[in-house]
Amino acid sequence: MMSDMKILLHTCCAPCLIVPHRVLSERGYEVVPFFYNPNVHPFREYRERYFAVVDYCEQQGLELQTGPYDMEGFIAEISSRVDTRCEKCFQVRLSRAAAEARRLCIAEFTTTLLVSPYQDQHLIREAGESAAIEHGVIFLGEDMTSGYKESVELSRQAGIYRQGYCGCVYSEKERYQKNDPPRR
Repeated sequence: MMSDMKILLHTCCAPCLIVPHRVLSERGYEVVPFFYNPNVHPFREYRERYFAVVDYCEQQGLELQTGPYDMEGFIAEISSRVDTRCEKCFQVRLSRAAAEARRLCIAEFTTTLLVSPYQDQHLIREAGESAAIEHGVIFLGEDMTSGYKESVELSRQAGIYRQGYCGCVYSEKERYQKNDPPRR
């Protein structure tokens, strides 16, 4: 039997968790964060993000669920699709989140990816809706970008780790490589 008052919240990072957690809680949901991000590279970046989420969840009394870190599988999945990697990344992560919601008997799921104005909201909603159909759950695809600035400010005030790029090796390169070869 599915729970009507729980929602699984796919969580990309602690800063983006803050606003959706508050908004969904105010609506009466019991929020179940799910950290599944095989796209994040390198591993030390993954660890930083993961432990920031762990710390936030402990402070807020949230029971964190975690998926495996299958970076190799993720890279194999997207290496031939570099130009459409974001679409595939959303599909991979949200399909796993929907499956986790189903496994935990939670009727609805959403994602913190909907907070970032730097992510393609349309592609996220498409991936979420497709995953919902595939796994027999409901996707809440609400645009939460209006809470982005607040999440940045609150995470800075709280000293929560904030990353400088989306997560994958390709986004890291785009973010930091301004010249080829790099200059000092």
